[in-house]
Amino acid sequence: MDYKKILGELTPYKQGKQIREVKEQFGLERIVKLASNENPFGYSNRLDNLNAFSPSLEIYPDGYTAELRKALAEKLNVEENQLIFGNGSDEIITSICRAFLYPGVNTVMPVPSFPQYKHNALIEGAEIKEIPVVNGYHDLQAMLEAIDDKTNVVWLCSPNNPTGCAIPSNEFYSFLDQCPENVLVVLDEAYYEYLDKEKDIHALHCLSEYKNLLVLRTFSKAYGLAGLRIGYAIGNSELTAKLDVVRGPFNTSSIAQKAALIALEDDAFIAESISKNNKIKEEFQRFLDSIDWHYYDSETNFLFISTPISSEKVFEYLQQNGFIVRPAGEKTIRVTIGNETDMKQLQAIILQLNNTIKEEIQS
Repeated sequence: MDYKKILGELTPYKQGKQIREVKEQFGLERIVKLASNENPFGYSNRLDNLNAFSPSLEIYPDGYTAELRKALAEKLNVEENQLIFGNGSDEIITSICRAFLYPGVNTVMPVPSFPQYKHNALIEGAEIKEIPVVNGYHDLQAMLEAIDDKTNVVWLCSPNNPTGCAIPSNEFYSFLDQCPENVLVVLDEAYYEYLDKEKDIHALHCLSEYKNLLVLRTFSKAYGLAGLRIGYAIGNSELTAKLDVVRGPFNTSSIAQKAALIALEDDAFIAESISKNNKIKEEFQRFLDSIDWHYYDSETNFLFISTPISSEKVFEYLQQNGFIVRPAGEKTIRVTIGNETDMKQLQAIILQLNNTIKEEIQS
C-alpha cells in the first residue's frame, strides 16, 4: 500500500531504556533511571486522594477540559480561549506541524533540541533548517537569518532540551521584534518551573503584543505526572482556535485532567522539588568540576555532560552498574538529577570510571 515516503526514512521515537529490561539484561535488583527527566520526588501528596475520584470509565472525558481550563486560566492570568490541551505537549507539537507545515514551506529549529519538532515536521513534508546551538544556547541571530518567505514555524526551546540552557530575556524579545509576524514562533517551556525566576522571560505577558507566539508547557516534568500525559499551550485565541480544529476530540483522559487540577493547586510541592533539585544539582556540578568533566549551564532538572570517551561506552558502564542515562551525542550524555542518595552513588561510579580511563591513558 502507498504511504508517505518519508516514513520509510524515519524511526519511531526511541524512549530511554526501561527499568525492567535493564534488570533482566544485567541481572540487577535495583535500577535508577536518570534518562527521561522525570521528577525523582514523585508528585503532590494531595494526589494520594485521587483514588476517591471515581470517573465513569464508560463515558468520554470532557473534550473541552473545562474545569482544568478555568483553574489554569486563573492561575496564569490568561483567557480560557487562549489555552489548548494535549496528550502531553508532544501531541500539541504534532498538531502544530499538522496545522502549519506542509510541502513547500520550511521550519527553523535549534540543534540539538527536542527531536519531535523535526520528526513531525518531516512527516508533514516541510523543509528543515537546523541551526547549531553555541555552547548550549540558541543562536538566535543565525535563526533569524535562516527565516525566509517560505518559513512558517520557528521552534525555540527554553530551557533547551537536551542542553539545559535558557534564552536570555533581551535576546528573546529582540528575536520577536525582528521575526516576521506571519511566522509562528513556538516557545517550548517544558522545564519552565525549574527556571531561575530572575531569568524568567515572562512570555505570557506579551501574548497580546506578539500574536504569532505560542508557549508550550507540561505537567510531565516538575509536577510529576509523566505517566498521565497532559500538557498545554497558551497563545492568541485565533491561534489556539486553529490548533483546536486538528486536536483529537477527547485527547486527555478524565483521570489526567483531575490529577492536573489537583497538582496545580500544590505550589508547596513544586517549590520543594525545585529546591531539592537545585541543591543536588549544584553538588553534582562540583563533583564534575573536580574530575574535569564539562557540562553546560542548566536551568533544568538535568545536565548535558561531555564525556572523555564514547558516550555509548559511558552509557553501558553506568547501565551495568544500575544507572540508566541518555546518550546524547558522540561524547555527550544527558543525566537527570535524581535524589541525593542516588546521585552520591552515581558520583562514586563515575569516579571509578574516570580513574579507569586515566589508568588506561597512562599505561
